[in-house]
Amino acid sequence: MDKVYKASIPRHKETLADLKREFARIRPATDWVRLRVQPLLKHATTLEHLLRSPKFSSESTRLRKGVVMFHADLVYLRANIKALNELLAAEKRRARG
Repeated sequence: MDKVYKASIPRHKETLADLKREFARIRPATDWVRLRVQPLLKHATTLEHLLRSPKFSSESTRLRKGVVMFHADLVYLRANIKALNELLAAEKRRARG
């Protein structure tokens, strides 16, 4: 399994937790926390638990065949985090007036 993948999932999880706090502070018209942040956090948490699972720890070599799928997880999380950051910035501008 790719080291970047293993390091990125916890980092994305932390970023999502920060976004959750930020959205909670400004209370936007759309509940982005419930709509996107919580499902993404759940997904990242599940992936992280699987990565740390003893069941898969010895399968690193065989899992390399699935690198495209693991890369897709990172692209998915990055794209959603980017969009959420843009929404957060827009909501903050709207709140300021």
